[in-house]
Amino acid sequence: MSQPPDPSVPPRYPEPSAPPQYPEPTYPEATTPAPPVHPTPPATPPPYPGEPTYPEPNYPDATAPAPPVHPTPSATPPPYPGEPTYPTAAPQYPAAAPGHPATPPVSPAHPTTPPPPADQPAAHPTGGPAYPGHIPPQPPQYPAPGYPAPPQTAAVPPPPSHAPGAPAAVPEPAPDDLDYRHRGARLHVAEYQRGADATAIGRLAVQLPGALVSLALVSSIALGLFGNVVGTVVVVAWVASGLLVFHRPTELAFARYVLKLRPPTQAERFRLEPIWHEVTARAGIEPGTYELMVENSDELNAVAVAGHVVGVTTYSLNRIPTSNLAAVLAHELGHHTGGHAWAGLLGYWYSLPGRIAWAVTRGLARFAIAVASVFSMAATGILVLFMAVVVIAAFFTAWYLTIPLVLAPYLLAYAGRRGELRADQQAAELGFARQLAEVLHHSQAEEAATKAALAAQGQKLSEPGTLARLLSSHPDHHTRLSALEPYLGLRR
Repeated sequence: MSQPPDPSVPPRYPEPSAPPQYPEPTYPEATTPAPPVHPTPPATPPPYPGEPTYPEPNYPDATAPAPPVHPTPSATPPPYPGEPTYPTAAPQYPAAAPGHPATPPVSPAHPTTPPPPADQPAAHPTGGPAYPGHIPPQPPQYPAPGYPAPPQTAAVPPPPSHAPGAPAAVPEPAPDDLDYRHRGARLHVAEYQRGADATAIGRLAVQLPGALVSLALVSSIALGLFGNVVGTVVVVAWVASGLLVFHRPTELAFARYVLKLRPPTQAERFRLEPIWHEVTARAGIEPGTYELMVENSDELNAVAVAGHVVGVTTYSLNRIPTSNLAAVLAHELGHHTGGHAWAGLLGYWYSLPGRIAWAVTRGLARFAIAVASVFSMAATGILVLFMAVVVIAAFFTAWYLTIPLVLAPYLLAYAGRRGELRADQQAAELGFARQLAEVLHHSQAEEAATKAALAAQGQKLSEPGTLARLLSSHPDHHTRLSALEPYLGLRR
C-alpha cells in the first residue's frame, strides 16, 4: 500500500528529455524577405518610324508611375482619339497684334503615334526628354467647337487710354524753350503777395453806385417780406456774402460750374507746374497760393478768376512753346497781384441785384409795348411817352445814382483796358516781354487769317465801331504791342 507524499519534501520531477529534432524549413533563396519588386518602365520609348535613335533619357526613380497630369479644359482643346495628322505646310496666320508673340514660320511635321497598349495607361509627362537639336512643337490652337475661325484682319491699334471727358493727347507737344532760371535755386518770397493797384480801386469805385442800388433793393424786399428782425439778418448776410470771393472752395466751385474749368490731368500738370513755378519764382510768389485749372478750348487764352484761380485753355497748354505759355501765365499773375480779379468779381456780385432788376424792368417794358401795339398805335405811343417821363424824372431826382449807372459800363471797360496793360507790364518786368509780344503777334495773325477766310467766302467781317471800342474790356493788339516796346529795346 502506497503512502502519500510528505508535503515537507519537494516532489521529484522527471528530468526533461532533449527537445525533439524538427526538420529545418527550406526558404526560397534567402532567409530574410526581400522588398517587393515593382515593374520598371521600359528603358526606351517605342521607336518611331523614320525617327533616328536618341540616347537613353534619365528618368527619376519612382516606386509607382505618377498619375497623368492633364491641363485644365480652358487651356487646351478636348482630347482627340489618336494623334491628328498635321499638315506639312504652315497655316497662314493673321498679322500679330501688338503684345503677342510671333508665330514660327514653319510648323514641324509629326509622325503618327501608335496608340498605347490596353494594359498600360497613357503617359502624359509634364516635360519630355531634351533631344539634341530638337525644338518641342507648340500645340496648335483650335477654334472653339461650334464657332467659326475668326477672319484674317489687320491688327487694330488699341483705343486711347485717356480719361472720359479729358482732351485727347497731342501727338507732337510744343517745344520746351523756357529759360528755367530758378530750377533748384532758393526762392526769394516777396513781402507782399497780393494787393490792389489803381485799376482795382477804380473798378470798386465804379461799381459802388450799382452796389448801393442793389443794397436798396435787397433791403426793401427783405424787410417787406420778412419783417425788421429777419429782414435785417438777410441784409447783413447778403453784405457778408462778398467774403466768399476769397473762400477757396467757393472759388473752385464757381470756376468749375460757372466758368466750366476743370482740374488739370496728370500729364497736363506735369507740363504746367514747372512753368508756373518759374513764373512765380521770378515774381517772388508762393506757387501754392493759386490753383491751376484748365478750360477745354481751341483758343489761345487764359483767365484769372476770383482770388486764387488761374485758368488756361488746352490750346495754350499744348500748342504754344513753354516760353510763350509762361508769358501768358505771368500776365494772369499780374491780374492777381494787382487785385484786378477779386475786385472785378466783388463789384459784379454786389451790383448783381441791380442788374437783375434792370433786366426785369426792360423785359416788362418790352412786353407792355408789344401788347399795346396789338390794340392800337395810339396806345403804344402813350405807353412809350409815359415810360420816357418816368425815366427822365428818376434821372433828375436821383442824378447822383443814375448818371454813374449810365456811365458805369464805359468806365468799367476803361478800367479793364488799363488792367490789361498793367498785367502786360508786370509780365514784361519778369522778363517775358519778347514772349508776350510773340503771343500777341500770333493772335493778330489768327485774326487776319479769319478775315481772309471770310473774304474768300464772300463775307466781310465788320469792324467794331466807336461805341463798341469804348465798351471793349481789352485794348487792341497794336496798343498792347506799342506798350511793350520800351521793354523790347525799341524806340516808340
